[in-house]
Amino acid sequence: MKAVKRNHNRNGASRAGHKTQRRFSVRRSPIHGRGVFALTHIPKHTRLIEYTGERISHEEADRRYAAEHEYSPHTMLFTVNDDIVIDATERGSSARWFNHSCSPNCEIEDEDDRIFVETRRDIRPGEELTYDYNLQLGEPHTAAAKRENPCYCGSRHCRRTLLGEEE
Repeated sequence: MKAVKRNHNRNGASRAGHKTQRRFSVRRSPIHGRGVFALTHIPKHTRLIEYTGERISHEEADRRYAAEHEYSPHTMLFTVNDDIVIDATERGSSARWFNHSCSPNCEIEDEDDRIFVETRRDIRPGEELTYDYNLQLGEPHTAAAKRENPCYCGSRHCRRTLLGEEE
């Protein structure tokens, strides 16, 4: 049997020869809005997709969205480091549709300031793919702040907020 090298495109499809099989799709989620769902078995430690979009400063992100998202649990911004935020609102990949879970099956990998979503465990077809947003506010995570950032994951271990442990 001959080994076939697999390449993966930006939308979760793998290519072996001429046949393409999509690994996930975006559809309505019971957690929140849209979500990303496995179409096939996906092994543990599989890199699924890069979180892409316009790379902007924190100041620009605040200018664009501070008022608009002040009371909204729905944003498509990903903080890369102290200088860069990825705005996936207009030109982002399907990674922008991954929902938060307090018991996630995926995790974020930062590779030279590029953000990737990878599986933490084997994924069954039909499962929603999630990662822990671990939001950081840059200020104390008060009870009020936690209430303003509610979690809807429904996990047995739900902490009831998108906020992570303070760093």
